[in-house]
Amino acid sequence: MKSVFRVVSLVAGVITVLIVLVLVYLKVTYPRSDPPENIIIKPDPQRLQRGRYLSRNVAGCIGCHSIRDWTRFAAPPKPGTEGGGGDLINPENGFPGTITITNITPFSLGTWSDGELIRAITCGVTRNDEPLFPIMPYPNYNLISREDVYSIVTYLKTLEPIENDLKKKELNFPINFIARIIPLQSYTPVPQPLSTDTLSHGRYLTNIASCFSCHTRMEGSKYAEGMDYAGGREFMIPSGVVTSSNITPDIESGIGGWNKEMFIRRFKFFDTDSTHSLPVGKDDFNTPMPWTMYAGMTEADLGAIFEYLQTCMPVDNKVVKWTPARVTK
Repeated sequence: MKSVFRVVSLVAGVITVLIVLVLVYLKVTYPRSDPPENIIIKPDPQRLQRGRYLSRNVAGCIGCHSIRDWTRFAAPPKPGTEGGGGDLINPENGFPGTITITNITPFSLGTWSDGELIRAITCGVTRNDEPLFPIMPYPNYNLISREDVYSIVTYLKTLEPIENDLKKKELNFPINFIARIIPLQSYTPVPQPLSTDTLSHGRYLTNIASCFSCHTRMEGSKYAEGMDYAGGREFMIPSGVVTSSNITPDIESGIGGWNKEMFIRRFKFFDTDSTHSLPVGKDDFNTPMPWTMYAGMTEADLGAIFEYLQTCMPVDNKVVKWTPARVTK
């Protein structure tokens, strides 16, 4: 019997050592990413204007890196917090740990080089070679054109500095180690699509706006196969659980019955001062869909996104858009 216990203890010890070695290997070796580019971006008015548009109305940089006001419809950023981060994502949101959305104003990033900013945006690696959790959609931004990422960097450097002291992320085991292998090796920019090439332009904007990420159901840590853009991803917000809509061209459950004018009008409804501050009760329906952010997109860009979505595979998937918190408890 003693010999059996001895063997079991030996095997357990070997397994423990192997696990420790693997974890040390992951900690030391990853993330694997190319060094930051040695580049200085020349600012100009055109880049500044383009960067502001992308950061505020397409890519969602400002909308995410602010404190969202859940007392207003679509939870727009609270005035004075734009770019300063501070929102928490934690187990109450169904998240495996706690992340404080980072400050992207010059108070936090003012000493970063342009190359370090580009690498963080497109590969998910900080200047200290630490991984960013992919709630930051750097896999999408990895396919952004050089000129557009230059424009975003140019704009972020002009933000009003917001001074704050934010907590660092705390991911649960083993996610804290898995997150180290997710960042990308290198930035792989795509050519800037011509605005006259509507489908290519729409595909490009749809990627930057992360439409797929929100409007595709998750199965564990992966997107459900065959459910691209069919909705069904759940988001926990203060008033309950919101399920993303089906935006495939399915007639019954998607947007197959819409025309381009309807699609544009749906977004542009929120492009007014009054709709940017619609009050919502704490137990009433709200949505993480940043309508007020996307409402600032041009009609041409919104139309291109619609045209691209109409080329996607129709999926019959009717979703229940909201389950109130009082029902889930």
